[in-house]
Amino acid sequence: MAAVGWGFDAQINGAMISVPSFRRDFGYTVGREAILPADWQSAFNIISTVGQFFGGFICSWLADRIGRKGALLIGVVVCSAGCVGEIVSSTRPAFLGSKLVLGVGLGFYLTLAPMMCSELAPVALRGIATAGVNLGIAVGQLISNSVVKAFGERDDRWAYRGPFATQIFFVVFLLALLPLSPESPWHLVRRDKRDEAMRVVSGLYGGNDAVGRLEEIDQTIRHEKLQGGSELGLVDCFRGTNRVRTGISMGVFLCQHLVGIIFVLGYSTYFFQLAGLDVSRSFDLGVGVTACGVLGNVVSWFVVERYGRRKLFLSGMVTLSALLLLIGIMDVIPSQAAKWVQAASTVIYAFIYFLTIGAVAFTILGEASSTVLRAKTISLATATQAICGLAMNFAVPYMVNPDKGDLKGKVGFIFGGLAIIGAIGSWVYVPELKGKTFGEIDQLFTERVPPRKMGKA
Repeated sequence: MAAVGWGFDAQINGAMISVPSFRRDFGYTVGREAILPADWQSAFNIISTVGQFFGGFICSWLADRIGRKGALLIGVVVCSAGCVGEIVSSTRPAFLGSKLVLGVGLGFYLTLAPMMCSELAPVALRGIATAGVNLGIAVGQLISNSVVKAFGERDDRWAYRGPFATQIFFVVFLLALLPLSPESPWHLVRRDKRDEAMRVVSGLYGGNDAVGRLEEIDQTIRHEKLQGGSELGLVDCFRGTNRVRTGISMGVFLCQHLVGIIFVLGYSTYFFQLAGLDVSRSFDLGVGVTACGVLGNVVSWFVVERYGRRKLFLSGMVTLSALLLLIGIMDVIPSQAAKWVQAASTVIYAFIYFLTIGAVAFTILGEASSTVLRAKTISLATATQAICGLAMNFAVPYMVNPDKGDLKGKVGFIFGGLAIIGAIGSWVYVPELKGKTFGEIDQLFTERVPPRKMGKA
Protein backbone atom coordinates (compact mmCIF):
# COMPACT_ATOMS: atom_id res chain seq x y z
CA MET A 1 0.00 0.00 0.00
CA ALA A 2 2.97 2.33 0.55
CA ALA A 3 3.94 1.73 -3.08
CA VAL A 4 0.35 2.40 -4.18
CA GLY A 5 0.43 5.75 -2.38
CA TRP A 6 3.74 6.66 -3.99
CA GLY A 7 2.48 5.69 -7.45
CA PHE A 8 -0.69 7.71 -7.00
CA ASP A 9 1.23 10.89 -6.22
CA ALA A 10 3.80 10.31 -8.96
CA GLN A 11 1.05 10.05 -11.57
CA ILE A 12 -1.16 12.82 -10.26
CA ASN A 13 1.61 15.41 -10.64
CA GLY A 14 1.49 15.15 -14.41
CA ALA A 15 -2.19 14.20 -14.70
CA MET A 16 -3.32 17.27 -12.78
CA ILE A 17 -1.87 19.51 -15.49
CA SER A 18 -4.53 18.08 -17.81
CA VAL A 19 -7.38 19.27 -15.53
CA PRO A 20 -8.78 22.56 -16.91
CA SER A 21 -10.00 23.77 -13.49
CA PHE A 22 -6.54 23.28 -11.97
CA ARG A 23 -4.88 25.23 -14.79
CA ARG A 24 -7.55 27.94 -14.47
CA ASP A 25 -7.19 28.42 -10.70
CA PHE A 26 -3.39 28.18 -10.55
CA GLY A 27 -2.47 29.47 -14.02
CA TYR A 28 -3.52 32.08 -16.57
CA THR A 29 -5.46 32.22 -19.83
CA VAL A 30 -3.97 32.58 -23.30
CA GLY A 31 -6.79 33.19 -25.75
CA ARG A 32 -9.40 30.66 -24.66
CA GLU A 33 -6.94 28.13 -23.21
CA ALA A 34 -5.93 27.96 -19.53
CA ILE A 35 -2.18 27.39 -19.14
CA LEU A 36 -0.15 26.77 -15.99
CA PRO A 37 3.11 28.76 -16.20
CA ALA A 38 6.02 26.47 -17.01
CA ASP A 39 8.03 27.69 -14.01
CA TRP A 40 5.20 26.95 -11.57
CA GLN A 41 4.42 23.70 -13.35
CA SER A 42 8.01 22.63 -12.83
CA ALA A 43 7.89 23.80 -9.21
CA PHE A 44 4.73 21.79 -8.49
CA ASN A 45 6.37 18.65 -9.87
CA ILE A 46 9.85 19.23 -8.44
CA ILE A 47 8.95 20.16 -4.87
CA SER A 48 7.62 16.68 -4.03
CA THR A 49 10.80 15.16 -5.43
CA VAL A 50 12.91 17.44 -3.23
CA GLY A 51 10.98 16.16 -0.24
CA GLN A 52 11.53 12.55 -1.33
CA PHE A 53 15.28 13.15 -1.58
CA PHE A 54 15.51 14.15 2.08
CA GLY A 55 12.79 11.74 3.17
CA GLY A 56 14.76 8.76 1.88
CA PHE A 57 17.85 9.62 3.93
CA ILE A 58 15.82 10.40 7.05
CA CYS A 59 13.99 7.10 6.63
CA SER A 60 17.18 5.04 6.28
CA TRP A 61 18.56 6.55 9.50
CA LEU A 62 15.33 5.89 11.40
CA ALA A 63 14.82 2.40 9.92
CA ASP A 64 18.20 1.25 11.25
CA ARG A 65 17.48 2.66 14.72
CA ILE A 66 13.78 2.25 15.50
CA GLY A 67 12.97 -0.44 12.95
CA ARG A 68 11.12 -0.58 9.66
CA LYS A 69 7.65 -0.44 11.24
CA GLY A 70 8.45 2.59 13.35
CA ALA A 71 9.91 4.41 10.36
CA LEU A 72 6.82 3.62 8.29
CA LEU A 73 4.55 5.00 11.01
CA ILE A 74 6.44 8.30 10.95
CA GLY A 75 6.22 8.37 7.15
CA VAL A 76 2.45 7.82 7.25
CA VAL A 77 1.98 10.70 9.72
CA VAL A 78 4.04 13.03 7.54
CA CYS A 79 2.08 12.01 4.43
CA SER A 80 -1.23 12.67 6.17
CA ALA A 81 -0.15 16.23 6.98
CA GLY A 82 0.85 16.82 3.36
CA CYS A 83 -2.43 15.39 2.03
CA VAL A 84 -4.54 17.68 4.20
CA GLY A 85 -2.44 20.65 3.12
CA GLU A 86 -3.00 19.87 -0.57
CA ILE A 87 -6.76 19.70 -0.09
CA VAL A 88 -7.13 23.05 1.68
CA SER A 89 -4.51 25.03 -0.26
CA SER A 90 -5.81 27.79 -2.51
CA THR A 91 -2.58 29.62 -3.35
CA ARG A 92 0.53 28.50 -5.17
CA PRO A 93 2.93 28.92 -2.18
CA ALA A 94 0.61 27.00 0.18
CA PHE A 95 0.23 24.21 -2.34
CA LEU A 96 4.00 24.04 -2.82
CA GLY A 97 4.55 23.75 0.93
CA SER A 98 2.04 20.91 1.19
CA LYS A 99 3.67 19.06 -1.71
CA LEU A 100 7.05 19.38 0.02
CA VAL A 101 5.75 17.83 3.25
CA LEU A 102 4.01 15.05 1.33
CA GLY A 103 7.22 14.40 -0.61
CA VAL A 104 9.16 13.77 2.61
CA GLY A 105 6.64 11.11 3.61
CA LEU A 106 6.70 9.56 0.14
CA GLY A 107 10.47 9.22 0.47
CA PHE A 108 9.75 6.93 3.44
CA TYR A 109 7.32 4.92 1.30
CA LEU A 110 9.71 4.36 -1.60
CA THR A 111 12.60 3.43 0.71
CA LEU A 112 10.72 1.00 2.94
CA ALA A 113 8.62 -0.87 0.36
CA PRO A 114 11.47 -2.69 -1.47
CA MET A 115 13.45 -3.02 1.76
CA MET A 116 10.70 -4.89 3.58
CA CYS A 117 9.82 -7.07 0.59
CA SER A 118 13.41 -8.23 0.09
CA GLU A 119 13.95 -8.88 3.81
CA LEU A 120 10.71 -10.76 4.47
CA ALA A 121 10.27 -12.85 1.31
CA PRO A 122 11.87 -16.31 0.88
CA VAL A 123 14.41 -16.72 -1.93
CA ALA A 124 11.94 -18.51 -4.23
CA LEU A 125 9.44 -15.64 -3.96
CA ARG A 126 11.86 -12.72 -3.62
CA GLY A 127 11.61 -11.73 -7.28
CA ILE A 128 7.82 -11.79 -7.23
CA ALA A 129 7.62 -9.91 -3.92
CA THR A 130 9.99 -7.12 -4.93
CA ALA A 131 8.39 -6.86 -8.38
CA GLY A 132 5.14 -6.43 -6.46
CA VAL A 133 6.42 -3.05 -5.28
CA ASN A 134 6.18 -1.82 -8.84
CA LEU A 135 2.73 -3.40 -9.16
CA GLY A 136 1.69 -1.24 -6.23
CA ILE A 137 3.08 1.80 -8.02
CA ALA A 138 1.21 0.84 -11.21
CA VAL A 139 -2.04 0.34 -9.30
CA GLY A 140 -1.56 3.74 -7.67
CA GLN A 141 -1.08 5.34 -11.07
CA LEU A 142 -4.19 3.59 -12.41
CA ILE A 143 -6.24 4.80 -9.44
CA SER A 144 -4.84 8.30 -9.95
CA ASN A 145 -5.85 8.48 -13.62
CA SER A 146 -9.25 6.95 -12.85
CA VAL A 147 -9.93 9.50 -10.12
CA VAL A 148 -8.77 12.36 -12.34
CA LYS A 149 -11.09 11.01 -15.05
CA ALA A 150 -13.99 11.00 -12.57
CA PHE A 151 -13.37 14.50 -11.18
CA GLY A 152 -11.33 16.23 -13.89
CA GLU A 153 -14.15 17.63 -16.03
CA ARG A 154 -15.89 19.40 -13.13
CA ASP A 155 -15.93 23.20 -13.19
CA ASP A 156 -15.31 23.75 -9.47
CA ARG A 157 -12.30 23.25 -7.20
CA TRP A 158 -13.23 19.65 -6.45
CA ALA A 159 -12.01 18.83 -9.94
CA TYR A 160 -8.55 18.71 -8.33
CA ARG A 161 -9.36 18.60 -4.61
CA GLY A 162 -11.18 15.29 -5.10
CA PRO A 163 -8.09 13.47 -6.40
CA PHE A 164 -5.94 14.96 -3.64
CA ALA A 165 -8.48 13.88 -1.00
CA THR A 166 -8.31 10.30 -2.30
CA GLN A 167 -4.78 10.04 -0.88
CA ILE A 168 -6.22 10.05 2.64
CA PHE A 169 -7.47 6.50 1.97
CA PHE A 170 -3.90 5.18 1.69
CA VAL A 171 -2.98 6.81 5.00
CA VAL A 172 -5.96 5.29 6.81
CA PHE A 173 -5.28 1.84 5.30
CA LEU A 174 -1.63 1.86 6.41
CA LEU A 175 -2.45 3.08 9.91
CA ALA A 176 -5.08 0.36 10.32
CA LEU A 177 -2.92 -2.56 9.13
CA LEU A 178 0.53 -1.48 10.29
CA PRO A 179 0.15 -3.18 13.71
CA LEU A 180 -0.37 -6.51 11.89
CA SER A 181 2.83 -6.22 9.86
CA PRO A 182 5.94 -8.09 11.11
CA GLU A 183 9.20 -6.31 11.82
CA SER A 184 12.17 -7.23 9.65
CA PRO A 185 14.10 -10.17 11.20
CA TRP A 186 17.31 -8.69 9.73
CA HIS A 187 16.82 -5.54 11.79
CA LEU A 188 15.95 -7.53 14.91
CA VAL A 189 19.09 -9.71 14.62
CA ARG A 190 21.28 -6.63 14.14
CA ARG A 191 19.74 -5.23 17.33
CA ASP A 192 20.39 -8.51 19.19
CA LYS A 193 16.65 -9.17 19.59
CA ARG A 194 16.93 -12.84 18.67
CA ASP A 195 13.78 -13.97 20.49
CA GLU A 196 11.66 -11.46 18.58
CA ALA A 197 13.44 -12.39 15.36
CA MET A 198 12.70 -16.07 15.98
CA ARG A 199 8.98 -15.32 16.43
CA VAL A 200 8.90 -13.36 13.17
CA VAL A 201 10.83 -16.00 11.22
CA SER A 202 8.64 -18.79 12.65
CA GLY A 203 5.54 -16.93 11.51
CA LEU A 204 6.96 -16.35 8.03
CA TYR A 205 8.61 -19.69 7.30
CA GLY A 206 7.17 -22.13 9.83
CA GLY A 207 8.76 -23.57 12.94
CA ASN A 208 10.75 -26.28 11.14
CA ASP A 209 12.70 -23.82 8.98
CA ALA A 210 12.95 -21.01 11.52
CA VAL A 211 16.21 -22.04 13.20
CA GLY A 212 18.07 -22.56 9.92
CA ARG A 213 16.72 -19.33 8.46
CA LEU A 214 17.70 -17.33 11.53
CA GLU A 215 21.18 -18.84 11.49
CA GLU A 216 21.56 -17.89 7.82
CA ILE A 217 20.60 -14.29 8.62
CA ASP A 218 23.03 -14.21 11.53
CA GLN A 219 25.92 -15.63 9.49
CA THR A 220 25.36 -13.20 6.60
CA ILE A 221 25.31 -10.20 8.94
CA ARG A 222 28.44 -11.35 10.78
CA HIS A 223 30.26 -11.97 7.47
CA GLU A 224 29.47 -8.48 6.18
CA LYS A 225 30.38 -6.85 9.49
CA LEU A 226 33.76 -8.59 9.46
CA GLN A 227 34.43 -7.09 6.05
CA GLY A 228 33.22 -3.60 6.79
CA GLY A 229 33.32 -3.09 10.51
CA SER A 230 30.50 -2.77 13.02
CA GLU A 231 29.60 0.87 12.42
CA LEU A 232 28.85 1.60 8.78
CA GLY A 233 27.78 4.89 7.25
CA LEU A 234 26.75 6.19 3.85
CA VAL A 235 30.38 6.53 2.77
CA ASP A 236 30.82 2.76 3.19
CA CYS A 237 28.36 2.25 0.34
CA PHE A 238 31.13 3.49 -1.97
CA ARG A 239 34.02 1.46 -0.53
CA GLY A 240 35.37 -1.83 -1.84
CA THR A 241 32.88 -4.16 -3.47
CA ASN A 242 30.00 -2.10 -2.06
CA ARG A 243 30.83 0.53 -4.66
CA VAL A 244 29.67 -1.77 -7.46
CA ARG A 245 26.61 -2.90 -5.50
CA THR A 246 25.58 0.68 -4.81
CA GLY A 247 26.22 1.66 -8.42
CA ILE A 248 23.97 -1.13 -9.66
CA SER A 249 21.23 -0.19 -7.18
CA MET A 250 21.33 3.46 -8.22
CA GLY A 251 21.82 2.69 -11.91
CA VAL A 252 18.60 0.71 -12.37
CA PHE A 253 16.62 3.72 -11.15
CA LEU A 254 18.63 6.02 -13.40
CA CYS A 255 17.64 3.83 -16.36
CA GLN A 256 13.96 4.32 -15.52
CA HIS A 257 14.41 8.03 -16.14
CA LEU A 258 16.64 7.62 -19.18
CA VAL A 259 13.73 5.90 -20.94
CA GLY A 260 11.54 8.94 -20.25
CA ILE A 261 9.09 7.46 -17.77
CA ILE A 262 8.01 10.90 -16.54
CA PHE A 263 7.39 12.15 -20.08
CA VAL A 264 5.57 9.10 -21.42
CA LEU A 265 3.49 8.10 -18.39
CA GLY A 266 3.47 11.12 -16.09
CA TYR A 267 2.38 13.46 -18.87
CA SER A 268 0.48 10.97 -21.02
CA THR A 269 -2.95 12.61 -20.61
CA TYR A 270 -1.58 16.12 -21.21
CA PHE A 271 0.50 14.80 -24.11
CA PHE A 272 -2.62 13.34 -25.75
CA GLN A 273 -4.30 16.75 -25.51
CA LEU A 274 -1.31 18.49 -27.06
CA ALA A 275 -1.41 15.89 -29.85
CA GLY A 276 -4.92 17.08 -30.71
CA LEU A 277 -7.21 14.65 -28.85
CA ASP A 278 -10.15 16.10 -26.89
CA VAL A 279 -10.14 16.23 -23.09
CA SER A 280 -12.52 13.30 -22.54
CA ARG A 281 -10.70 11.00 -24.94
CA SER A 282 -7.30 11.93 -23.51
CA PHE A 283 -8.54 11.04 -20.01
CA ASP A 284 -9.76 7.67 -21.32
CA LEU A 285 -6.42 6.97 -22.95
CA GLY A 286 -4.60 8.02 -19.77
CA VAL A 287 -6.55 5.42 -17.81
CA GLY A 288 -5.84 2.86 -20.54
CA VAL A 289 -2.11 3.55 -20.35
CA THR A 290 -1.93 2.90 -16.61
CA ALA A 291 -4.23 -0.14 -16.90
CA CYS A 292 -1.77 -1.66 -19.38
CA GLY A 293 0.98 -0.88 -16.87
CA VAL A 294 -0.82 -2.88 -14.18
CA LEU A 295 -1.29 -5.77 -16.61
CA GLY A 296 2.40 -5.69 -17.55
CA ASN A 297 3.44 -5.84 -13.92
CA VAL A 298 1.15 -8.80 -13.22
CA VAL A 299 2.70 -10.63 -16.17
CA SER A 300 6.16 -9.87 -14.75
CA TRP A 301 5.34 -12.08 -11.76
CA PHE A 302 5.22 -15.09 -14.06
CA VAL A 303 8.42 -14.35 -15.97
CA VAL A 304 10.82 -12.73 -13.47
CA GLU A 305 11.69 -16.07 -11.85
CA ARG A 306 11.57 -18.00 -15.12
CA TYR A 307 13.69 -15.79 -17.36
CA GLY A 308 15.63 -13.91 -14.71
CA ARG A 309 16.40 -10.28 -14.03
CA ARG A 310 19.08 -9.53 -16.62
CA LYS A 311 17.20 -10.78 -19.70
CA LEU A 312 14.05 -8.88 -18.77
CA PHE A 313 15.88 -5.66 -17.97
CA LEU A 314 17.97 -5.64 -21.16
CA SER A 315 15.07 -6.58 -23.43
CA GLY A 316 13.02 -3.81 -21.84
CA MET A 317 15.69 -1.18 -22.41
CA VAL A 318 16.04 -2.10 -26.09
CA THR A 319 12.28 -2.24 -26.76
CA LEU A 320 11.56 1.04 -24.98
CA SER A 321 14.35 2.75 -26.93
CA ALA A 322 12.66 1.71 -30.18
CA LEU A 323 9.21 2.85 -29.00
CA LEU A 324 10.53 6.27 -27.99
CA LEU A 325 12.13 6.78 -31.38
CA LEU A 326 8.85 5.72 -33.02
CA ILE A 327 6.93 8.33 -30.98
CA GLY A 328 9.38 10.97 -32.18
CA ILE A 329 9.15 9.88 -35.82
CA MET A 330 5.34 9.89 -35.77
CA ASP A 331 5.35 13.48 -34.51
CA VAL A 332 7.13 14.57 -37.68
CA ILE A 333 4.36 13.05 -39.83
CA PRO A 334 1.40 15.51 -40.02
CA SER A 335 -1.55 13.09 -40.06
CA GLN A 336 -4.29 11.89 -37.74
CA ALA A 337 -3.09 8.31 -38.19
CA ALA A 338 0.35 9.28 -36.87
CA LYS A 339 -1.27 10.69 -33.71
CA TRP A 340 -3.00 7.38 -33.09
CA VAL A 341 0.26 5.53 -33.65
CA GLN A 342 1.80 7.77 -30.97
CA ALA A 343 -1.09 6.95 -28.63
CA ALA A 344 -0.75 3.21 -29.33
CA SER A 345 3.02 3.39 -28.80
CA THR A 346 2.42 5.03 -25.42
CA VAL A 347 0.08 2.22 -24.37
CA ILE A 348 2.56 -0.45 -25.51
CA TYR A 349 5.34 1.46 -23.75
CA ALA A 350 3.43 1.28 -20.46
CA PHE A 351 2.98 -2.49 -20.78
CA ILE A 352 6.65 -3.14 -21.66
CA TYR A 353 7.99 -0.75 -19.02
CA PHE A 354 6.08 -2.31 -16.15
CA LEU A 355 6.76 -5.82 -17.43
CA THR A 356 10.51 -5.25 -17.57
CA ILE A 357 12.56 -2.44 -16.05
CA GLY A 358 9.76 -1.03 -13.92
CA ALA A 359 9.32 -4.28 -11.98
CA VAL A 360 12.82 -5.73 -12.26
CA ALA A 361 14.55 -2.58 -10.97
CA PHE A 362 13.06 -3.17 -7.52
CA THR A 363 14.06 -6.83 -7.63
CA ILE A 364 17.66 -5.94 -8.50
CA LEU A 365 17.69 -3.23 -5.83
CA GLY A 366 16.58 -5.66 -3.13
CA GLU A 367 19.14 -8.30 -4.17
CA ALA A 368 22.24 -6.30 -5.14
CA SER A 369 22.37 -4.16 -1.99
CA SER A 370 24.44 -5.40 0.95
CA THR A 371 22.29 -6.61 3.85
CA VAL A 372 24.03 -4.50 6.51
CA LEU A 373 23.92 -1.45 4.23
CA ARG A 374 20.52 -2.11 2.68
CA ALA A 375 18.70 0.82 4.28
CA LYS A 376 21.48 3.21 3.29
CA THR A 377 21.83 1.79 -0.22
CA ILE A 378 18.09 2.00 -0.85
CA SER A 379 18.08 5.57 0.46
CA LEU A 380 20.78 6.38 -2.12
CA ALA A 381 18.66 4.72 -4.80
CA THR A 382 15.69 6.78 -3.62
CA ALA A 383 17.88 9.88 -3.81
CA THR A 384 18.85 8.92 -7.36
CA GLN A 385 15.17 8.56 -8.21
CA ALA A 386 14.50 11.96 -6.66
CA ILE A 387 17.37 13.77 -8.39
CA CYS A 388 16.49 12.30 -11.79
CA GLY A 389 12.82 13.03 -11.20
CA LEU A 390 13.69 16.59 -10.22
CA ALA A 391 15.68 17.12 -13.41
CA MET A 392 13.01 15.56 -15.63
CA ASN A 393 10.09 17.30 -13.94
CA PHE A 394 11.90 20.58 -14.44
CA ALA A 395 12.87 19.92 -18.06
CA VAL A 396 9.81 18.17 -19.50
CA PRO A 397 7.35 21.09 -19.07
CA TYR A 398 9.76 23.35 -20.92
CA MET A 399 10.05 20.74 -23.66
CA VAL A 400 6.33 20.12 -24.23
CA ASN A 401 4.45 23.27 -23.14
CA PRO A 402 2.96 25.32 -26.02
CA ASP A 403 4.43 28.55 -24.58
CA LYS A 404 7.96 27.07 -24.39
CA GLY A 405 9.66 24.35 -26.48
CA ASP A 406 6.41 22.92 -27.89
CA LEU A 407 8.30 19.77 -28.94
CA LYS A 408 5.34 17.47 -28.25
CA GLY A 409 6.19 13.93 -29.41
CA LYS A 410 9.60 14.98 -30.72
CA VAL A 411 10.79 14.59 -27.12
CA GLY A 412 10.85 10.90 -28.02
CA PHE A 413 14.05 11.51 -29.98
CA ILE A 414 15.74 12.91 -26.85
CA PHE A 415 14.73 10.07 -24.55
CA GLY A 416 15.28 7.49 -27.27
CA GLY A 417 18.94 8.51 -27.44
CA LEU A 418 19.28 8.47 -23.65
CA ALA A 419 17.63 5.05 -23.50
CA ILE A 420 20.18 3.61 -25.95
CA ILE A 421 22.99 4.83 -23.68
CA GLY A 422 21.22 3.22 -20.71
CA ALA A 423 20.86 -0.07 -22.60
CA ILE A 424 24.61 -0.21 -23.22
CA GLY A 425 25.36 0.46 -19.54
CA SER A 426 22.82 -2.16 -18.49
CA TRP A 427 24.52 -4.82 -20.61
CA VAL A 428 27.74 -4.21 -18.68
CA TYR A 429 26.47 -3.84 -15.12
CA VAL A 430 23.07 -5.50 -14.63
CA PRO A 431 23.64 -8.88 -12.87
CA GLU A 432 21.61 -12.09 -12.86
CA LEU A 433 20.91 -12.98 -9.21
CA LYS A 434 17.90 -15.26 -9.65
CA GLY A 435 17.66 -18.06 -7.09
CA LYS A 436 20.71 -17.00 -5.07
CA THR A 437 20.71 -16.48 -1.30
CA PHE A 438 22.09 -13.25 0.13
CA GLY A 439 25.13 -15.20 1.30
CA GLU A 440 25.80 -16.45 -2.23
CA ILE A 441 25.33 -12.94 -3.62
CA ASP A 442 27.85 -11.60 -1.08
CA GLN A 443 30.34 -14.23 -2.24
CA LEU A 444 29.95 -13.23 -5.90
CA PHE A 445 30.71 -9.60 -5.16
CA THR A 446 33.53 -10.48 -2.75
CA GLU A 447 35.19 -12.55 -5.50
CA ARG A 448 34.69 -9.59 -7.89
CA VAL A 449 32.82 -11.59 -10.50
CA PRO A 450 31.80 -9.19 -13.33
CA PRO A 451 28.07 -8.41 -12.95
CA ARG A 452 27.22 -9.57 -16.48
CA LYS A 453 28.73 -13.00 -15.70
CA MET A 454 27.12 -13.58 -12.29
CA GLY A 455 24.31 -15.67 -13.74
CA LYS A 456 26.85 -18.25 -14.92
CA ALA A 457 28.89 -18.32 -11.69
